[in-house]
Amino acid sequence: MIKPWILGLTGGIGSGKSAVAQHFIDLGIHLVDADHAARWVVEPGRPALAKIAERFGEHVLQADGSLDRATLRQQVFQDEQQRRWLESLLHPLIFQEINQALARAESPYAVLVSPLLVESGQHSMTQRVLVVDAPEHLQLQRSMARDSSTEEQIRAILKAQTSREERLRHADDVLTNDRDLTWLKSEVERLHNFYLTLRGGQP
Repeated sequence: MIKPWILGLTGGIGSGKSAVAQHFIDLGIHLVDADHAARWVVEPGRPALAKIAERFGEHVLQADGSLDRATLRQQVFQDEQQRRWLESLLHPLIFQEINQALARAESPYAVLVSPLLVESGQHSMTQRVLVVDAPEHLQLQRSMARDSSTEEQIRAILKAQTSREERLRHADDVLTNDRDLTWLKSEVERLHNFYLTLRGGQP
């Protein structure tokens, strides 16, 4: 059996990345979500969680022993050194988790969806990159509607994420998601049919 090649799927907040990911799943494509892997490596009972609690103190744990992400985020956001320590602990574990999940793929190609595909270096695990792009006003509109966040909060996230230019620089394919879901679905199908003709992710 030919090993499936890996398509990296990314996009800024509110770009419609999740809708695109869901369409690939509906088309029978094996999909691995880097966010799920990131959550899984810090589950109670996993070694990473014990190391985090040891370094930052028990107050980063909730009453049930799980990680209090908000508290941890606050601490590492303010301290570059702590953030680097956390990344050096988690990134290799997340890579390992993603690799194992991708290895289970049986579709012609597999999709790795990650909001931090470019920043985290996860794009190095892929043979091709698809960026879901959207005009900033739509990103704001969608994110505010979905998360009931303020415009200010969304702008802060946009600023923290890698720039649109940087993301697009890594793209082999760009899907500009500025229309409705029916159109988006047909675009994903068009890309899917094209991807089925590729070997190793390249024409």
